[in-house]
Parts: sequence; structure tokens; C-alpha cells
Amino acid sequence: MDYKERYQQWLDDPAIDAQTKDALRALAADEKELKECFYKELEFGTGGLRGIIGAGSNRMNRYTVGRATQGLANYILKEGTQAKGVAIAYDSRHMSPEFAQIAGLVLAGNGIRAYVYPSLRPTPMLSFAVRELGCTAGIVITASHNPPEYNGYKVYWADGAQVVAPRDKDIIHEVNSVASFGDIKEMDLQEAQDKGLFCYIGEEVDNAFNANVLAQRQNPALITEMGDTLKIVYTPLHGSGNLPVRRALKEAGFQHVFVVPEQELPDAEFSTVGYPNPEDPKVFVLAQKLAEEKGADIIVGTDPDCDRVGAVVRNDKGEFVVLTGNMVGALLTEYILSQKKANGTLPANGAVIKTIVSTEMIVPICKAYGVTLMDVLTGFKFIGEKIKGFEETGSHQFVFGFEESYGCLAGTYARDKDAVVATLLICEMAAYYKKQGMTLYDGLMALYEKYGYFREGVKSLTLKGLDGVEKIRQIMAAFRANTPKAFAGVDVVWARDYQSQVFCNLQTGEKTDSPLPVSDVMYYTLTDGSWICVRPSGTEPKLKFYIGVQGTSLDDAKAKIDALEKDIDAKVAEV
Repeated sequence: MDYKERYQQWLDDPAIDAQTKDALRALAADEKELKECFYKELEFGTGGLRGIIGAGSNRMNRYTVGRATQGLANYILKEGTQAKGVAIAYDSRHMSPEFAQIAGLVLAGNGIRAYVYPSLRPTPMLSFAVRELGCTAGIVITASHNPPEYNGYKVYWADGAQVVAPRDKDIIHEVNSVASFGDIKEMDLQEAQDKGLFCYIGEEVDNAFNANVLAQRQNPALITEMGDTLKIVYTPLHGSGNLPVRRALKEAGFQHVFVVPEQELPDAEFSTVGYPNPEDPKVFVLAQKLAEEKGADIIVGTDPDCDRVGAVVRNDKGEFVVLTGNMVGALLTEYILSQKKANGTLPANGAVIKTIVSTEMIVPICKAYGVTLMDVLTGFKFIGEKIKGFEETGSHQFVFGFEESYGCLAGTYARDKDAVVATLLICEMAAYYKKQGMTLYDGLMALYEKYGYFREGVKSLTLKGLDGVEKIRQIMAAFRANTPKAFAGVDVVWARDYQSQVFCNLQTGEKTDSPLPVSDVMYYTLTDGSWICVRPSGTEPKLKFYIGVQGTSLDDAKAKIDALEKDIDAKVAEV
């Protein structure tokens, strides 16, 4: 079905309200926008269903949300697990409460009880609630760190992790099988509540989540000792982290937590930042101003659904610098492993999990502590999948997991990245170094000296709309058709194509199969140990090039990254 046919289908569907149809008719004058709104159905990617709010099959609206939920309900009914119910959470974005209610009422219309949080909650709290309440699935309404015009819909299964293959494909098949919006069964709110099919989640679940977060402290006595000394500035970036993060820090024992007032309350426009991503240094401008006033040791900021966290620390000149997700991941890995070893709780079969695009500094860290390191594809759901596997087989005990995009998890109470626990552990780690007369930046420099000067970079090409999708396809196809023999004058050793599942050694001709699932990803390792990975983003209209190097110094590592970025630019320009 092409976009015009899909558009006409919406106009002809009697289930769609008159106001929406008026908006659709107005689109007819703008052929490009019409095509953007209808050229495809929203699909589940690494971040689930995500799109711009508006009318159309390629937009987030009550109909696409209702259809997705009807498809999910049909899948649950076929699985025969409907009696367990579904948990639902939402963040501070436009239409988030409305979409959450619609999802709950569609589930109720299908005889499936919906457990809905009464107000905004972080994504990891939804992951926790699924298992705490014994649900068969979960839904969270969020577009994470995307700009304000976006919203999204992520589906979790009974293990508390986002759905993975083949379940994700099976669910989207059920969604696509909902032929008409008239097939969506939506119950009235009052009727659903009277029948016990729409219930609000009580504070006992919040309390249990907080208790599990506090249980991840590595050295509670240290926080007690340093809690009146460390000064913390925190910003929730207008999102859902404000209350749970502050509660965790307070109950842990940190007594000086200053919240950025302009960014404290929910704001669907994210007025002070626009793009509420802790990966972007600009979101910390107000926090740095407050930190200077308060003499703060550290700044932490969480994204709207509070699953990502950014940290800003003082360098050796007393200036604030933003740490990358890789830096935070390496620091936390070293801290957690060192503390567990010191207190005798490091398991003999312990495992750390990272994504393939995250720093290779974790390799020598895990080796030093005798811990198994595992790589997974990009997307925290693959880390959650590993945790489930550990529990089923007993092969390993999960210690820590992270990805370069500012997400990590300690503990198994949740199965998605959790910025609440990450914020707590970052602050505990800052207190640990402060007790030694060091900043977190000093700790990072000590890590480089101990394990090597590993540095990483990410080069993103933003390519919006249908034209952008085609350009991304062309670039990926060009790299596959003409495998680069070198980058910046350094020969490629292995070219790994996770789509064809073939890994090829360009120097020996040796070929091996991929140990990971099929994904539109290419990964190149070079003779000097550097690596480049290229993949389309699963959550944004971007093509991403990830780069990792090891240098003889920080300057040497930076020079290597700069050279590789320049060569990537040249290769892309040729497409």
C-alpha cells in the first residue's frame, strides 16, 4: 500500500473523528508533508514506536496508539496470559497522559486489566512494576530524549525488558493485522474502573522500587561519612526524574542536593533546552551556573523519562567538563568491581555487559577483576535479555551493564537502563574520590593511566523525513558494496556485517559467522586497534558513526579520532 492509498484509507474509516479528518484534508495541499505522514506505519525499533505527534499512520496519535495497543492485546490473548494484566507508565511529554489512558482503556476493552501509574514516572519504574505486579507486559509512553514534537510507545514483556526478536516482530504483525480503527475495542473509563480493568498503581510499588535502588549502594557507610560534604546539583530537564532521584539521594544520605529551579517541574516544551538530551553539553548551562553559586562538586542530569544520565565534573583547573557515556560507564565499572572485590561480594561468575559501540576500556578492567565481559547489539533490551538468560541458566551473575548513550544498570530489579540508580552511584563514586582528595575527573585520569588512553567519538548525520531515510539506505548500501580497505591510512582487518551475518578478515580472507542477531550494522576493526561502527539510529532520524581508539596519550587519542572523522566525512561525501 502506498502513501496515497493509506491516506485515503484513513479518510474513509468511519472510526476516525471529524476533527482528525479535517486535519487530514488540510494535508492534501502539501504533497511532501502528506507523504511524510503516510509513507509507512510506525514500527518497533530499538526504542519501540516513536514519531512526531500529529495525524497520519507515520505519526503518534490516538489511533496509532490505539492500534498498537489492540495489536498488543490480540497478541496477549493468543499467548493466553491476559489474566496477568499490563502495567503502564508515561513521562512529561505532550499527550503522554492521554496516550497512557487510551492504551489502558483499549486493554480494558479486551478484558485485560491495566495497571496505570497515576502520574508521570521514569521508564525504569515501569520495567520494575511489570515484574513487581506480575504483569504479562508493560507499556511506557515516552520519546526519551527526542525534541518536544515527538512521543513514543515502548513495549515490555513479563521479564521487565523491552520486547526482542521474535516477539517484537510477532507483535507488530498483530498490529498490522488490525485492518480498521473500528476494530479497536476501547472501554469507557468509568466502566473500566467499575469492572476493575483500569487500576492505578499504588505508592507501595514506588516504595519497593526505591528500596531496590538503595540496595545497589556499594558502600553505604561512605555516603554516611561524606553525605554532609559532597555538594550535588541535579536537573531533571523538565522530566520524570525529579521526585524519584531526589528521594533516592536524600534517603541514601546526601544532604546537599540543589535542583535547578528553572528545570525542576514537568514541561512538555522543554522550554529551557528544546532538545532534552544529557548527551548535549548545552542542557547543563543553567546547572553550571547554579553549581558555581553553590560550590558544587558534581552536576547530574536525567532525560525526560529518566533512563539516561549525564555527569559534569570539575577538571584539574577547576572548570566543569561534561563526561561522555563511555567515561561514566568505565568509571562505574571500575568503582563497582573494586568495591565488590574489597567487601568480598564480587561473584566468581560475575558478568559485565556492554553494547558493541561502547568503550573497549572495559576489556582490561574486567580482565583485571576476573569478570566476564559480554558484548550485545545497540539497545538496552539486549542487556535485559542477557540478564534473563543468566537467571534461567545460572551461567553468570549480572554485575553491571551500560551503553555509550548514557544508560546503565546495576542490579536486576529493573531490566532497562535506570538513571535513578545511575545518579545515586555516580554521586557515591564522587564521594569516594572526594574522600581521597580527588575529583571524579582525577579518577578518570587515573583510569587512563592504569588501563590505557581509550577515547571514543560519535559522528551523527541528521537526515530527516522520507528523503533522509533513502539517503541513509544509500550510504549503508555503499559501504556494503565497497568495503573500505582502510580508514585514515590505517588498514581494516575485520569487516563485520551484522545484516549479512558475515565477518570477513580482509587480510587473510577468513570468514566467520556473527554471534549476534541480524541488525543493520557494520563494524570495522583496524590494525592499530581502532574501530568504526556505522548504523542507523533506532530512535532518531540519524546515521551514526561510532569511533573508538587507544592512544599513547589523550592528545594522541584525540588526533586519531579527528583523522578518522575526517576520513569518514570524505567517504560519505562520495556516496
